[in-house]
Amino acid sequence: MKLSDISGPIGVFDSGYGGLTILHQMRQMLPQYDYLYLGDNARAPYGPRSFDIVYQFTLEAVQKLFSMGCHLVILACNTASAKALRSIQQNDLPKIDPERRVLGVIRPTAECIGKITQTRHVGIFATVGTIKSESYVLEIQKLYPDITVTGEPCPMWVPLIENNEYDSPGADYFVEKRVSNLLRKDPQIDSIILGCTHYPLLIGKILKYVPRGVRIIPQGEYVANSLKDYLNRHPEMEKKCSKNGTCHYLTTESTDKFQESAQLFLHENVDVEKVTLE
Repeated sequence: MKLSDISGPIGVFDSGYGGLTILHQMRQMLPQYDYLYLGDNARAPYGPRSFDIVYQFTLEAVQKLFSMGCHLVILACNTASAKALRSIQQNDLPKIDPERRVLGVIRPTAECIGKITQTRHVGIFATVGTIKSESYVLEIQKLYPDITVTGEPCPMWVPLIENNEYDSPGADYFVEKRVSNLLRKDPQIDSIILGCTHYPLLIGKILKYVPRGVRIIPQGEYVANSLKDYLNRHPEMEKKCSKNGTCHYLTTESTDKFQESAQLFLHENVDVEKVTLE
C-alpha cells in the first residue's frame, strides 16, 4: 500500500497559537475526525516576516504534516494563507503529491461576508503582513465587486495575547486605537473580520469600542463550515481522513511553553510533542 492510500489525520498548521481557535471549532463541528496540530511557535510570529520566509517556513510545516500521514492540511494562519498558500497549491503540490490538498482560512471568510454586510462596507483587523498582502481585499472583491474593504494592521495584538495580557487594562489602549483608526477611515463599515486567528480572545475588548450594530466576525465557525462542505463535495478526500476522534499536538517550541499558552485558547490540558522543521 502506497503512503497516500493510508488514511491519516487532518493537519492543522499555525505559526503560533491562534490556529487553536480554528481547531477548536473544527473539532466541535466535525468531532469524528483525527486532527494533528502543528505550531511553529519557535519562529512565530510570521506577521512581520517577508513573503519568501513565510513561504519557506509554511512549506516546511506542510511537508512535515504530509510526512506524518496527513492528506489534507488547513493553514489556520492568515499570514501563511496570505503569503504562501497560492505558491504551495500551484507550484509545490503537483511535485510533492498531486492528490494531497492544502486549504487556507481567507477564502472561507471572504465567501461568508457577502451575506453579512448590509452597507457593503467591510473592515479587516489583521497583522501587518496580512494587510500588506491585500489578500482579503482581492478575495472579497473577486466574489463581491460591490463591497468596499478597508484594512487596519494591529501589530501589538498578537504579543498582547501571547503574553496573556489581552484581558489587562493596558490592552484597551491598543484595541481602542485600532478600532478608532479603522472607523475613521470608513465610518460606513458595518462588519469587521478578525483576520488573525488570535484575535477572538480580544473580542470582549473590541465589542467595547465598536458602535452598536457593527458585526464582528471571528473566522473559526466559517472555516469549520467550509471544511465540512469541502469534505462533502470531495468524498475521495473524505475517505482519506481517519476517524477515531483523536487530536495530537506538535510544536517547534518547548513543550511546557506550548502547554501553558494552549490553555489560553483551549481551556484544557494537552499532550504535545516537540518537532523540528527543515
